[in-house]
Amino acid sequence: MQALLSFENAPPFAAPLRFFLTGPLFAALAGVLLLVEGPALFVSRWLPATLAATHLLTVGFMLQIMLGALIQVLPVVAGANLARPLRVASVLHVGLTAGTLLLVAGFLWSQPLSLAVGGGLLGLSVTYFLVVTARALLGVPSTSPTIRGLKLSMAGLLAVVVLGVAMVLALGQGWALPLAALTDLHAAWGLGGWAGTLLAAMGYVVVPMFQLTPGYPARPSWWFPVVIVAALLSWSVAVAVDLPILARLGQALLAVAGLAFAGLTWHLQGQRRRARADATYRFWQIGLAASLLALLMLLAAAFSPELTELVGWTLVFGILLIAGAFMPFISGMLYKIVPFLAWLHLQNQGQAKIPAPNMNRILADTAMQKQRWLYALALALLLGAVFYPAWLARPAGLLFALANAGLCFNLFGAVRRYRHHAGEIREKLALAP
Repeated sequence: MQALLSFENAPPFAAPLRFFLTGPLFAALAGVLLLVEGPALFVSRWLPATLAATHLLTVGFMLQIMLGALIQVLPVVAGANLARPLRVASVLHVGLTAGTLLLVAGFLWSQPLSLAVGGGLLGLSVTYFLVVTARALLGVPSTSPTIRGLKLSMAGLLAVVVLGVAMVLALGQGWALPLAALTDLHAAWGLGGWAGTLLAAMGYVVVPMFQLTPGYPARPSWWFPVVIVAALLSWSVAVAVDLPILARLGQALLAVAGLAFAGLTWHLQGQRRRARADATYRFWQIGLAASLLALLMLLAAAFSPELTELVGWTLVFGILLIAGAFMPFISGMLYKIVPFLAWLHLQNQGQAKIPAPNMNRILADTAMQKQRWLYALALALLLGAVFYPAWLARPAGLLFALANAGLCFNLFGAVRRYRHHAGEIREKLALAP
């Protein structure tokens, strides 16, 4: 099953690029925060600094890059052309960046006003994007699993925003809400209903395209996002009516669906036609291994909730899922998408007269591999720091900051080379008869 792509509908390179370059900076900032705070971040997931670091990764890195990717993907994959994509990108980027900084500051220094303003700004920014996206998708039929997955991921993002704003208001106004249960549900919709569904929808396209694997089988591809949303709806109803057994069933179904997608992707990668294991493939291998471990933990906890009381269980689960799975998946895709988009726009600028340089000349695999090794070491130290925080917390923070700064450095280097080649193409066209 292969998606039909319409690259002639691609938005200007600057529209998604600003998100791709900003996200790694927030991840590096999370590393700096760990370096400063040290072992305190591993005491509890409820501490202000831990909440700040978590949102630097989930909102500052993941949400920023994934919304930027959607600005690129929607017109190309779904034929949903956003009206004035550069303006949409500008407004959204400013709102996301400022909202994330204010939200993180509110968590870090326990400032209700900053928390409320940051959460409100993020909510408004994402709502603006959802409205623009809904208009573009209006009338677009779900003719492929990718389009269905994109639509369902939008519904998941809406649920994340509603739950997040409700919790921010509850914290600021002192509302009597079950914040612990809502926090878990907020995270589940964010990582499962939004990020997981979107990752799968994009994986249907980018894994066969960039890793040269067979296409995903049609039937599981159609049903995977539906099962994810159904599981999360069951979990949501369970929280609303206080029915723990239904919540556990929803968690188990969510874990099984995620395990099925990860296992299928691993199987397809084993059949890839490219013999050399490039950085993207290796990043996805890290992500698949970590996601399988995290989802097995979720499945085990659904049947034996007492496991979550074990020392380090929740922190290990969070690190595996966010830093171990989603961030490598996203980094691997960035390392293909950014050079490919640069090549595509250079090809268009050449007007079939001047060929674009090879993608490897825009971003060399050796630079990506070095950054991947640094990230893998940082991830290992993060997991070790859960159990030996006094020894490993600050080294983990330092390496995590350096690894994500390295990702940013590599992407900026690709942009710099793109601009250099674009200038050369303009000069050659000007001299052409």
